[in-house]
Amino acid sequence: MAHGDITHLEIPVSDLAAGTRFYGSVFGWRIEEAPGFEGYPMWQAPNGISGGALTSREDGFAQPRSVVEVDSIDDTLAVVESHGGRVVAAKAPISETSSWALVADPDGNVLGLYEESPEDRDASAP
Repeated sequence: MAHGDITHLEIPVSDLAAGTRFYGSVFGWRIEEAPGFEGYPMWQAPNGISGGALTSREDGFAQPRSVVEVDSIDDTLAVVESHGGRVVAAKAPISETSSWALVADPDGNVLGLYEESPEDRDASAP
């Protein structure tokens, strides 16, 4: 993925098992929890390219949220704020080689940011 690509879509559900059954049945998505990511079932669309995750619905997260890959979360947070947006959740690690954050645009739309280490990004490039 490159800077600005949408990496995945998070869908908040009130019941992960029911959400897994629903989306798997309706769209044919393969939905599984990866080791280390229990409670965050990842889905893969039949095209093998698009995907995302089901996540627990909570206050302030009741609608699907796109997650965008960026080269640097720190740099992107500064640009977001300089253009009237705000940081909703500060940069936090996902793993040893990846991080995430949440931002809101000036209208209040919340997007996730995803950063993968340059080494991992280069290794996964075609």
